[in-house]
Amino acid sequence: MGATQLPTPGINGTGLDLQSPAGGASSDPGAEMIQLLGPDGKLGTDPVFSDYAKRLEPEQLRGFYADMAKVRRFDQEATALQRQGELALWVPLTGQEAAQIGSGRATQRQDYIFPTYREHGVALTRDVDLAELLKLFRGISNGGWDPTENNFHLYTLVLAAQTLHSVGYAMGIQRDQKFAEANGSNEPKAAVVAYFGDGASSEGDVHESMVFAASYNAPVVFFCQNNHWAISVPTEVQTKVPLFNRAKGYGFPGIRVDGNDVIAVHAVTEWALEHAREGRGPVLIEAYTYRVGAHTTADDPTKYRESAEETAWRGKDPLDRLEKYLRNEGLADEAFFEQVKTDGDKLAAHVRSTTQSLQGPNIRESFAGVYAEPHPLVAEELAWFEEYSAGFVGDDEEGRK
Repeated sequence: MGATQLPTPGINGTGLDLQSPAGGASSDPGAEMIQLLGPDGKLGTDPVFSDYAKRLEPEQLRGFYADMAKVRRFDQEATALQRQGELALWVPLTGQEAAQIGSGRATQRQDYIFPTYREHGVALTRDVDLAELLKLFRGISNGGWDPTENNFHLYTLVLAAQTLHSVGYAMGIQRDQKFAEANGSNEPKAAVVAYFGDGASSEGDVHESMVFAASYNAPVVFFCQNNHWAISVPTEVQTKVPLFNRAKGYGFPGIRVDGNDVIAVHAVTEWALEHAREGRGPVLIEAYTYRVGAHTTADDPTKYRESAEETAWRGKDPLDRLEKYLRNEGLADEAFFEQVKTDGDKLAAHVRSTTQSLQGPNIRESFAGVYAEPHPLVAEELAWFEEYSAGFVGDDEEGRK
């Protein structure tokens, strides 16, 4: 099935009636979005995206749930490992499982993914061993996996830098495909997905990327996970308009989707990827979701947001709503959910044993990677580090001297 040609006019030029379910425009900007599966577990309809949802087989829906449960269990284990000193830092994703699993499962093998540092769920959908992700957070690797093996790029810690890379890569895909077509090749068309958050959307790199993507009609989907908080800065301080509306200024479609609705996320992302692969240019997807936990394990969200807000969003939990749907429709029984829990615990055990078997970071090596040639300032810092480390050599059972 080719990409659906959405009619115009409409909000942001997409032709979509992004209004509240009641039919009237809502004062809540979050109501202007595509939603198929509500928090009550009931499946609604949409004039465009219901057709995409109908393609899903029961096995795929069960797979969505299993993936979300698995990556949530992984997230819990990684957080525990950091608290126990096995990781230097961890970046939780709890609450954003549907945005990541739904979009990741909509990609095809030839597509290329550029993540930030929180896309653990997308990594799962690209068959990356989740234990490999932890090498970065243990400080012993700049990545931990081969990006070319699964078309899943290394995590990018510099905010929004990956959006530049994604557009350049997408422009390269354009040229490769033109060359292949000229030589009679029937290779499947590919697209690129660039993930970033609402905080990163304020970075200049995102806007420069969108300018180039629009100018060159690059096959890239910008996937913004709006989890409402750029560390401690709320979305309403970051922007006065819904983020998806920014695409209008660049001349390509922008769509807001319920980021806790895995079915809607999958449908919207599938449409956007078809749109990009068929040469119609970029798309901006804003997945309206919520970061239930901390920004990182170095963050304390109780310092800047109300518990009532968290409680309200927990009522929109992506796993709970899909579980309700699967049970109500008779698509999964108790044995299935028990097996999912067992599989999650097995993954957690694998992640823990793998992490604990890894060597610790060699901090001395980091000094050698700053400059190509020896530098006096680096030598001075290394000497200070050696002196500092030597202070722990004589530690005894009573503690550090």
